[in-house]
Amino acid sequence: MRLLFRWAPALFLLPLFLTFCQKEKFTTDPADKLEFSTDTLRFDTTFTEIGSATRILKVYNRRKESIRISKIYLANGAASRFNLNIDGISGDSQTDIEIGPNDSLYVFAEVTINPDQPASASPFVVSEDIVFETNGNTQKVVAEAFGQNAVYLPTRFGAGGQVGYGCSGGEWVWDDPRPYVIYGILVIDECTVRIPAGARVYVHGGLGKVVTDTSLVRYNDGFIAFQGAGKLIVEGTLENPVIFESDRLEAEFDDEPGQWTGIWLQSGSSGHRIEHCVVRNSIIGVRADSAVDLTLKNTQIYNTAGPGLIGVHAKINAENCLFHSNAGFSIQLEYGGEYNFTYCTAASYGVDGEAIRMGNAICLDPACGAFVANRLQARFQNCIIFGGRADQITLFDRVDDPAMFDYEFKNCIVRVRDLLKDNAYPDFLDHCQPCINADAQDTIFLDPNRYNFRLDTMHSIANRYGAPVPGVVKDLDGKMRDAVMPDAGCYEIEF
Repeated sequence: MRLLFRWAPALFLLPLFLTFCQKEKFTTDPADKLEFSTDTLRFDTTFTEIGSATRILKVYNRRKESIRISKIYLANGAASRFNLNIDGISGDSQTDIEIGPNDSLYVFAEVTINPDQPASASPFVVSEDIVFETNGNTQKVVAEAFGQNAVYLPTRFGAGGQVGYGCSGGEWVWDDPRPYVIYGILVIDECTVRIPAGARVYVHGGLGKVVTDTSLVRYNDGFIAFQGAGKLIVEGTLENPVIFESDRLEAEFDDEPGQWTGIWLQSGSSGHRIEHCVVRNSIIGVRADSAVDLTLKNTQIYNTAGPGLIGVHAKINAENCLFHSNAGFSIQLEYGGEYNFTYCTAASYGVDGEAIRMGNAICLDPACGAFVANRLQARFQNCIIFGGRADQITLFDRVDDPAMFDYEFKNCIVRVRDLLKDNAYPDFLDHCQPCINADAQDTIFLDPNRYNFRLDTMHSIANRYGAPVPGVVKDLDGKMRDAVMPDAGCYEIEF
């Protein structure tokens, strides 16, 4: 018995000794991922003075083995506006962080905002990924704060969501001195939105998501839609235009297309009027669906990742408008409709799409053996349809009836080549009288490479090529047009 008692302490300590000596086991299975307390860490304060805020993210290991996070870091690195503290250790990048079985750790994120800086330095929405690299996987949690005092619509938490607004047939005037930021999807019904001169509307784009019972549908977030009795009235002036653009105002985003979705006038809504307006850096500029009527005056739509203006069996009247740098078509008219373009310039350089596409049918199968058609009536007066490619007009007529494909160009500058072939539309120039079918050797614009689509003062073939149009006496810049022989396009030469 004394011998057993003598060895008892050693026997008691042996399991503990073996436990300390045993190597901790870590999972390396790529299927073993981290879980998070949220997928978006939101700082819910709109700052009106310099301030900071801290939010907490909890990171879980739900496995029965330990897990090692190879790296946690901020995607923007040294340029980040956020700071991290990872489980008590300050630093925006940490490596080899361990979480025990069924355990967790805390990540504290802080942001400091100075709203007195311009929006290019302190954006309306400050967003960045916190990145976790584990077992060959990369997982991200979004950190999101608000850098400027603005009117956020639908709400400051609207990313990926859709909110409808109505005012029982009344008006909603956007006359707040602060800028408006569309953050999510804004749908207007039973309401006229009136936007006065000088207003700035910034739209926060980004990838949104909709989760259904069977799938995850992704789309680009950030657009304004009008439906039913919803109506858009934009009342910009030459001196104070209304501007719709992305909320990313840093210099590197200035010419970047596709940052937000666009303006969508849905079927049946009517009475839309947009004057002295700029729409830029979106996926599409403005889309008008079936039975929509839209008036565009002195408006510019450019730097789009898709078409600048889309009409789908709509009614559109456009005057003194400029469309350029549209990665799709500058103007796309589908499924018929009624269209009038006067003193407009559609310039397509350095992109795959033509300046104009017009069609009267929608195909129901890949070979277009089945289709539905509507009458197209399109009139172009004193317009320039030109660009870098040899063909700047695409026509799609699926119905063998001239009344169903009624188009006409007068006093226009166009560029077509293959369109005139026997298997295409050899009679196109019969619908283009008088017209100049220009080519790459002809001079029209001052400097299209620098997006200057004013007319070359000395050599432009558009000089004095137009015909007077009653009621249209000024150009896009507000210059008086020649009363007898005006220039074609949205700009008049000023000698």
